[in-house]
Amino acid sequence: MSSIQLVGVSKDWGGTKALEAIHLTIEPGSFCVLLGPSGCGKSTTLRIMAGLESASAGQVLVDGRDVTNEPPARRGIAMVFQNYALFPHLSVADNITFGLSVRKVEATEAARRLKSTAELLGLQDLLARKPSQLSGGQQQRVALGRALVAQAKVCLMDEPLSNLDAQLRQDMRRELRELQQRLGLTVVYVTHDQTEAMSMADQVVLLNQGRIEQNAAPRVLYASPASTFAARFIGTPAMNLLRLEGGHIAGSQVAVQHPGALLGVRPEAVTLGGHIPATVQSLEYLGADLVLRCAVGSEVITVRADGQCDLGAGAQVMLHWPAQAEHFFDSQGNRVH
Repeated sequence: MSSIQLVGVSKDWGGTKALEAIHLTIEPGSFCVLLGPSGCGKSTTLRIMAGLESASAGQVLVDGRDVTNEPPARRGIAMVFQNYALFPHLSVADNITFGLSVRKVEATEAARRLKSTAELLGLQDLLARKPSQLSGGQQQRVALGRALVAQAKVCLMDEPLSNLDAQLRQDMRRELRELQQRLGLTVVYVTHDQTEAMSMADQVVLLNQGRIEQNAAPRVLYASPASTFAARFIGTPAMNLLRLEGGHIAGSQVAVQHPGALLGVRPEAVTLGGHIPATVQSLEYLGADLVLRCAVGSEVITVRADGQCDLGAGAQVMLHWPAQAEHFFDSQGNRVH
């Protein structure tokens, strides 16, 4: 297990700043997810850790050792890419051990590592096949096997599940997490999918426009978002953000006892039956859930209701949410309570 630290890491592309003074500590044996929308800097951060990109400023430390100017091969880091990067003309066995042959690891040791890695990933019966003869999930396991066989203490993953279908992604999320915990690996995982982040991570680093918006455990990120960006990015459906005017929800007589500029309430915290009048504008049936979009004054609030509710557009409803479910943000989008 190894720790990773980024100390004031920045990256400039010409006149464009891709990363802005990133300070980050990843504990040994933890599963850290870099989360954010396209262009936020998460893959650039990962590539700087790997040594595939050089930082414009700052330091990269692995186990306290400064590797900022070290080439990738000397960092003790393995990487799994989005497109798997498998050699089509090589067998599964040769793809997995390719890095070992380049490093001139002796044949008996390479065979031992291949055997244990194949058993770990359930690839024993596929070692003679070519990548074109494998399913997407099997190809993903081969790419992971190539990283694990190097016995690196840190594994970096750049959206490795994005090419898989929804059900397989769900299965592989569980397998990856179990494997990481069993081996005690330090994993840094890049994704734009909040479900992957929330279900697998010990630590979620939410990036926005080249800076860290919030760095916290998944439960903290959900329960106490530091900004409106974090509040809207985490949660499905996204958190409601209602404008406040004169101590009321804008355009209504619903009083709110807080001086913030925006009131945040998660859709799952809102229930039908209460004292807040609303009009259903539209609805989305999802089986177990019914997602309602309701007008409260000039604001629209999303409600995650029971799927058995018999409501239609135009229906008049009464809403309620507990005071402890309220989040408040200032006009700049920063959390105030």
